[in-house]
Amino acid sequence: MEKYYTRACNFYYKTKSKKKIRNHLPLNGDAKIYFKSVEIITRNSKRTINLSDINKLPLNLRKKVKNDLSKITGIKKFKGIKFNAKPVLMGILNITPDSFSDGGKYINIKSAKDQIKHLVSSGAKIIDIGAESTRPGSKEVSEIVEWKRLNNILKIIKKEKIQFSLDTRKSKIMQKSLKYGVKIINDISGFEYDKNTINFLKNSKIPFVIHHIQGTPQTMQVKPNYKNVLLDIYDYFEKKIKSLRSVGIKHNNIILDPGIGFGKNMKHNITLINQISIFHSLGFPILLGLSRKRFIKDIAKKNDSKERIGGTVASSIFSMLQGVQILRVHDVNETNQAIKVYRKLNLFDE
Repeated sequence: MEKYYTRACNFYYKTKSKKKIRNHLPLNGDAKIYFKSVEIITRNSKRTINLSDINKLPLNLRKKVKNDLSKITGIKKFKGIKFNAKPVLMGILNITPDSFSDGGKYINIKSAKDQIKHLVSSGAKIIDIGAESTRPGSKEVSEIVEWKRLNNILKIIKKEKIQFSLDTRKSKIMQKSLKYGVKIINDISGFEYDKNTINFLKNSKIPFVIHHIQGTPQTMQVKPNYKNVLLDIYDYFEKKIKSLRSVGIKHNNIILDPGIGFGKNMKHNITLINQISIFHSLGFPILLGLSRKRFIKDIAKKNDSKERIGGTVASSIFSMLQGVQILRVHDVNETNQAIKVYRKLNLFDE
């Protein structure tokens, strides 16, 4: 039986005008981003229909699309975070000597503490802490080394009034971090690196990110290949959620991250960003890590720069306009500045 997917499209960004919008639905329950059409996608076809024509579809397909619409239009919830048309910014704190962009900058307590303060004052609502680089080609770090990097830094986060997530693949590191106030687990392996992470998630009931990666950091950029990158990753999320439910993880404090740059070439990344709204029909908030990524260099070519702020901002605003709820960025202040200016110019914030 052919499988159908529903993607909201043809977005309309409403100002404070009280004029009624006919034949439009709000994206993620928000009163400022609406859509008037959906793409109905299969592995072999794609067609766009207006919302007003959904009742003309065959019964089974109509039920499927309406069920997807209930998730697309529903308010996405996550413990401790409130979503609206302005995306939540997740600031990055790499306490590694070898991360691709800022390795070595925040490895001592003072520099890390100063960076946390800077990220918070710039508008970050979450800070993602990582002590193992997972850049393309990076080597694994032992649990002992990773915890040595993290231990002293984690001691300072208890005093901060902000959500901290932990970027790690190791269940013992996750377990140790709980007493320091970590609220979210962000495992780039999709809980495949360490099989004990599933039991940890079940027993702790901690919120988490489901991240997609093809291969490992060592191999992920060696000729990544998909039948259909958009639908393959959608199916991955669907299967992963079903698997987590089957072992007793029932809460809905789940975020989806398709893993830009993690086992994807430039074409894969562009396809995912361009059609990111397909993942709203899974019913969970979407996180995108676009900051300083290689796809920006691949597009900009001779206009590439070290920090790639222009490309990060452009792709972040594009993602915001498709309803992405969380943006993981290095340059929180610049991204926040761009979002504020864009929203004001569009009369989102009068």
